[in-house]
Amino acid sequence: MADDNADTLLLEEIPLGDGKRLGRATLNAPKALNSLSLDMIRRLTPQLRDWDADPDVVCILLEGAGEKAFCAGGDIVRIYHGMRAMAGEGDGDADYPDAFFTDEYRLDYTIHCLATPTIAWGDGIVMGGGMGILQGASYRVVTENTRMAMPEIGIGLFPDVGATWFLNRMPGRTGLFLGLTGAQINAGDALFCNLADRFLPAESGDDLIERLAAAADWTEPHRVVDGVLRRLAHESGAQPPHSTVRQHLDTINEATDAATLSEIVAAIRALESRDDKWLTRAAKTLDGGCPTTAALVHEQIRRGAHLSLKQCFMRELKMAAQCIRHPDFAEGIRALLIDKDGKPAWRYQSVAEIPEDYIEAHFEAPWDGEHPLADLPAEQP
Repeated sequence: MADDNADTLLLEEIPLGDGKRLGRATLNAPKALNSLSLDMIRRLTPQLRDWDADPDVVCILLEGAGEKAFCAGGDIVRIYHGMRAMAGEGDGDADYPDAFFTDEYRLDYTIHCLATPTIAWGDGIVMGGGMGILQGASYRVVTENTRMAMPEIGIGLFPDVGATWFLNRMPGRTGLFLGLTGAQINAGDALFCNLADRFLPAESGDDLIERLAAAADWTEPHRVVDGVLRRLAHESGAQPPHSTVRQHLDTINEATDAATLSEIVAAIRALESRDDKWLTRAAKTLDGGCPTTAALVHEQIRRGAHLSLKQCFMRELKMAAQCIRHPDFAEGIRALLIDKDGKPAWRYQSVAEIPEDYIEAHFEAPWDGEHPLADLPAEQP
């Protein structure tokens, strides 16, 4: 994806009743599954702030172009080349990785704090960076096509973009399980796990905009948006798919109920023997995933249970900056997307081998001076 291509982000305003407007932002890189580039992030963030400050913009809509994805994540290939440049190899931009994560988290936090009703149309693939955008919206819509995941276990990163916040707010220990396994979930799962607010048929996207445009009184924008979404859901009669996570909640809680991470990993791996495709796939993904990521997920969720949203993003930036400077993240991208050999050589072969100070280092700032996100505003009460 070309960073300097302005067409990768489409911005428009749609007239509504009462002289108001809807701000519509479309991630427009369908061939790349609408993955985020730094250019897209840096254009979208100030536009959202401008819309939020404009009293005549009473609703914001975030969506992805094409039929396959809302947003499949970030531009990790360019991040990879940036990491290589940081190590003195290749011709990538050594400043890109740090800048990307800093600005991405700033965008995600901005969405969380928008006062203007914000709808995220989570149709298709919603993974990694796409989850960061969707989870900040006031109205998170999913469809029959929705496929969600935080798949960082496969590339040596960790569930970021605010996952410390939203994984800790899921039923039981499902957040830990999904973080460790990168398991994909559907719209029914998303609703059960508090990762979505409303289920609508994918074909109702145009109808949503038409109904918003037809609303005459925008004195209470949230009431209008909520009412339109509720009526659409009721009139469609559509039901979300069966929730596999709900079905396996007891199994998930049992497998993740152990004193040590090694015991949890062993219990999840044992699920591969179950006659269940979803559990088997989850166990296999963990088995082939990055042990350092597993350790980071475990500590991230444990340490982040009582953090504020701002604190979550600030801590995750420390972790991301350290992953940039440690070997597994680059190795995971290499194996998956560069050489595509599917054989990452992780630094440690099991969670039991990882020294405590190695994980602890991932929670320390690699920079001197003030935290790059220290200026984020406090959350609204």
